[in-house]
Amino acid sequence: MDLRKSISKLREGFHPTFWVANGMELFERLAYYGQQIVFMIYMRNQLGFTEAQAGQLSGLFGGLIYLLPILGGTLADKWGFRRAFNVAFSILALGYFLIGSVGMSVFSGLYSGMDHYWLLMAFLLFTAFGGSFIKPSVLGTVAVTSTEETKSLGYAVYYWLVNAGAMIGPTIAYFVRDSFGNEFVYLVSSFSCLAMLIVNLLLYKDVKSPKTEVVESMGKKIANLFIVMGNFKFMILLLIYSLYWIIFWQEFIIIPYYITDFIGPETPYEIIQSWAGAGAIILLQIPINRFTKNIPTRKALLIGFAMSSLMWIIIGIHPSIPTIAAGIVAFSIGEMIQAPRYYEYISEIAPPGQQGLFQGYAFLPIAIARFVGDPIGGWLYQNSKASGNMNFVWIGLIGIGVLATVLMAIYNYFVGKLETKPG
Repeated sequence: MDLRKSISKLREGFHPTFWVANGMELFERLAYYGQQIVFMIYMRNQLGFTEAQAGQLSGLFGGLIYLLPILGGTLADKWGFRRAFNVAFSILALGYFLIGSVGMSVFSGLYSGMDHYWLLMAFLLFTAFGGSFIKPSVLGTVAVTSTEETKSLGYAVYYWLVNAGAMIGPTIAYFVRDSFGNEFVYLVSSFSCLAMLIVNLLLYKDVKSPKTEVVESMGKKIANLFIVMGNFKFMILLLIYSLYWIIFWQEFIIIPYYITDFIGPETPYEIIQSWAGAGAIILLQIPINRFTKNIPTRKALLIGFAMSSLMWIIIGIHPSIPTIAAGIVAFSIGEMIQAPRYYEYISEIAPPGQQGLFQGYAFLPIAIARFVGDPIGGWLYQNSKASGNMNFVWIGLIGIGVLATVLMAIYNYFVGKLETKPG
């Protein structure tokens, strides 16, 4: 009887639109991570860019994907989430198709004589604009389609499905890449988004809530950015976190290149990366949360940094498939320790009445990491390979990880001093 009541409570705790939005999020993440895992190899092997150029394009695309939602959320609020999803999936479906079409022989005549670097940049900018509506629309839907009792579970479902997409997308990408070529992975991403456009048109229903009635203007959003930047403690934390995410995104920069060039082009690097990373989170997130829940917040952040930094140390000792997988799992364990506490800590340091504002900028470190880290990764790999000494790659990435951990320890020390200071 208790089990039936619990199931009934869960069913009543979520509006049907909750499940539609999260289902669409699964397929959008499948599309995003599927193309992201082959991006660098596609840019170099199919389109002829250098590793450094591919890193620049990856940084532009990835940075905008995580930066634009800060402003894109304003438009999503004004339009309504259903319309925002329509715009997002329409642009994403077309954008992914255009990116893939550049490498297809059938379109070679159409793009002949064009500078492919600037052409790809235009396609990536266009696609990133579409992607900017997804996160605010999904998270906004979770907020208005769940009750206070089920909201925490609702965000857990969202996080789990994001990681499911991050595991399934690259797995599909491997089989498509192996059978047809990297450019056809973009067709899969395009079709996935097109299918979600149809799902949205048929099944998604906007849910009215007082929470969505107050819509900030674009000018207010920009003013908020200066409010956030004026909080010194918060900005230092975001910059330190940017270093942390730089070492994560090298999984999509360095790992594909190294496995393809030094282990074997036929090796399923997509499956290795996604199953070791997202797969570990899907399996271990709940037990690790329970195991670490009593660790003080700032200490949990530091432990997470230290654990994740082991990734490139493990790989650098003896680069191989087992150590690459082990390194990615190590990073994922660190991420699982610190990620939930990160959002908790932001809510603690935000001034009264500004918790929502500060949480809105929680993804800013990932945007900074993509803008800066992806070009650095491409440049580092290209020059290390040219020098004949790949140890420069491992030393560089280990250095970033150690620096992030040390800075986090220093941050904790001084913040702790400030909090214990009388008056």
